[in-house]
Amino acid sequence: MPKTKEQKEKIVKDLSDIISSAKSVIIANHEGLTVNDAQLLRENCKEQNVQFVSVKKSLLKLAFASAGLKDVDTKAMEGSLAVAISKEDEVAPAKILKEFAKKHEQVVFNGGVLEGEMVSVEQIEKLAELPSKQELYAKIVGSIKAPVSGFVNVLRGNLSGLINVLNSIKETK
Repeated sequence: MPKTKEQKEKIVKDLSDIISSAKSVIIANHEGLTVNDAQLLRENCKEQNVQFVSVKKSLLKLAFASAGLKDVDTKAMEGSLAVAISKEDEVAPAKILKEFAKKHEQVVFNGGVLEGEMVSVEQIEKLAELPSKQELYAKIVGSIKAPVSGFVNVLRGNLSGLINVLNSIKETK
C-alpha cells in the first residue's frame, strides 16, 4: 500500500533531522540484495551504532535539501538507495558497507556526506580504508605505554643482574 502524504512528510523530517546531526552519511545502491542479506547488513550496522535506512530517491533528495544540502542529485544515482548514518564515528558506515560489499556485489557506493560536505565515491573508498576511532585510540594508548614499559624493563634488567651476581657470590662461598 502506498504511503500517505503525512507519512512521507514524517519520513523526510525524521531523515532530515538525522542527516543534519550526523558525522557521516553514506549513500549506497543495494538493489538486488535478498531480504536476509539486507537484514544481516542492518544488524552489522546496528552493532556499530550506524543506522541503515532504505529510502526512495525523491524522499532522500527532500531530506537532504531540508538538512541544508541542496547539491545532492539522487536522480543521477543508480538503483534502489539506502543511507548508512553515523552520529559518532565518521569512518564506521563506509567501513561496514565496504566490508559487506566484498561478499555482496550488489552494494555499491553512490556518494556521501562527511561533516556537512558532499564527498565522492573515491573519497568514500579512501575513508573506508582508514582505521576506526577505537583502533586509533588503541594505537595512542600503545604509543603512550611503550616508553614506560621500556623504562620498567630497563630497571628490571639492572635488578635481575644484581640478583644474579649476588646469587653467584653466595654459591661460591
